[in-house]
Amino acid sequence: MHTLHHDLGVPPAINASGKMTALGGSVLGDGVIAAMSEAARHHVVMDDLLRAVGREIARATGTEDGCPTTGAASGVAIAVAAVIAGTDLTRIEALPDPGDAPCEVILPRGHSVHFGAPIRQMIALGGGRPVEVGSANKTTAAHLEGAIGPRTAALLYVQSHHAVQKGMVSLAETVEVGRRHGIPVLVDAAAEEDLRHWPATGADLVIYSGGKAVGGPTSGMICGSAARMTACRAQYGGIARPMKVGKETLFGLVQALREYGAAEPGGHGPRMEKLAARLAALPGITTRVVADEAGRDIHRTEITVDPAAAGRDATGLAAELAAHGVHVRDHQSVTGRLFIDPRPLRPDEEERLVNQLTALLQGEAR
Repeated sequence: MHTLHHDLGVPPAINASGKMTALGGSVLGDGVIAAMSEAARHHVVMDDLLRAVGREIARATGTEDGCPTTGAASGVAIAVAAVIAGTDLTRIEALPDPGDAPCEVILPRGHSVHFGAPIRQMIALGGGRPVEVGSANKTTAAHLEGAIGPRTAALLYVQSHHAVQKGMVSLAETVEVGRRHGIPVLVDAAAEEDLRHWPATGADLVIYSGGKAVGGPTSGMICGSAARMTACRAQYGGIARPMKVGKETLFGLVQALREYGAAEPGGHGPRMEKLAARLAALPGITTRVVADEAGRDIHRTEITVDPAAAGRDATGLAAELAAHGVHVRDHQSVTGRLFIDPRPLRPDEEERLVNQLTALLQGEAR
């Protein structure tokens, strides 16, 4: 049977990397697909739908209100625009030129991440000027405080595996500095799993992906106070216009949020222990199970590649697997390590991954 995958020449990938934008985010559940199909069959007043979805986001996150977005990246841009321009239409329409409004967004240097694009650019799209403080492996509350001035619009904290995890100012300290100076704190918590935790820290605007932990379509959301979310929605009359969210995506996001509490929890440790034991028998491979570096309830199989025994280094092995349609987590391949993320990997796909690794390392590539 011919499918669009076949017609386009883009076969389905085996995703052992995680819920990655580069691999299409999440595979959607039947309920989410049905909700998107329902939306596709009807027209709707989009302003009403945006507000209704905001109420669903608020229920899921324990906040006053929410604003849906096309993703966490656009969420950062919209949140920055909201703190700079508020609901002032003249300022909204002038962005990304902030005029004389405070526009500096302070963030730890170790949080100036590249997630497929630089977060600095998302800040700039919203009219902000990123101000990096501290060093890549050491930033304190004093660094934040020393950078605050009359042009400061916000403090940005990035909760991500992409960010430096060691030597960074804590979110609690960041919120305390923000409160002391009357400056809003934005948290990019794109892939985080506990949707209620991050708003409860006292952060003013929290940004999530809807297509990562939540398991929805490619989408995102901002949550916070009603006033802040009114300002976020107002940006759809400005820089957020080219980031507008379709009705099908909005229905899918709502359904994913409603199903999220009943979703399978982490607890993949035993499964990964079994996989690690199987892969350890391959030439040039040693394995262990490791916890997520950013503290999420995720356990992965770590593969360390001995180039002499395996006949290629970790980067080369990852590339060979990708050429056969198998994508592993290769963020740290230059250190000789690859990772298997269990969340997007079905049992039959896990078996194909083992078979492909075995074929490559035993000289029988398929």
